[in-house]
Amino acid sequence: MKSESASGADVPPSTRRPTTRPRTGRDLGDCVRVLAEVHEHDGYPVNWPALPGAWLTPPSLVASWVAELHGRVAGHIGLSRSDAGDAAPGLWSARTGTGTDATAVVNRLFVAPWARGHGIGALLMARAVTESKARGLHPVLDVVASDTAAAALYERLGWQLLATVEQQWSPEQKVAVRCYAAVT
Repeated sequence: MKSESASGADVPPSTRRPTTRPRTGRDLGDCVRVLAEVHEHDGYPVNWPALPGAWLTPPSLVASWVAELHGRVAGHIGLSRSDAGDAAPGLWSARTGTGTDATAVVNRLFVAPWARGHGIGALLMARAVTESKARGLHPVLDVVASDTAAAALYERLGWQLLATVEQQWSPEQKVAVRCYAAVT
């Protein structure tokens, strides 16, 4: 029987676990390609952005990470400051008596369809929560109410549903979103 090295170099690629790391500028093209796969497969994001790279890098972005599996970008998550359109920070603020500046918004989470079932969503969520707490911020998020798979992930991870609210995304588009906060 062949022994495995401590580094895992002898471990077959099919058994390697996913890893996360900070997203770099070189990752953006891969992230856009994975996002396009997710949009085609799941309809996320609901409205395909005209500039997907810019959508993944909003001005409010604090940090972002990618997950890799088998040497490929397999997922993404971002952490942002609260924007005017984010419902969860206001709900958390009203509930706790803190300002919205005490929150960090977890966003732009997606996992490639080919990479699902490896715990990548939970791994990315843990990375964003750890970073939020390291910055002294409370993590919150909004998710389209129809995205039951994402809501199931957040609830499985113990996130607390704050409320379901309607948001006006454009003059002709009103969307129900579920707002969550990480458990304290």
